[in-house]
Amino acid sequence: MVIKVVKGNPTPEELAAALAVVQARAAALASAPPGAPPVADEWAAPSRVARRHLPQPGPRAWGRTYWPA
Repeated sequence: MVIKVVKGNPTPEELAAALAVVQARAAALASAPPGAPPVADEWAAPSRVARRHLPQPGPRAWGRTYWPA
């Protein structure tokens, strides 16, 4: 695997932190038993999106746009 910095100039500490995250993720995937279903990403899960309450139209709706549900 080759990792290349295409923009910016990270410090050695920042680069080491990023590589540690990539290595940890690769190790977790490698240690999974064969045939195990992949772990779903909860960020885009339809159930999470369905739980989100969108603001109702009205004069003060813009103020509720960025508040967490």
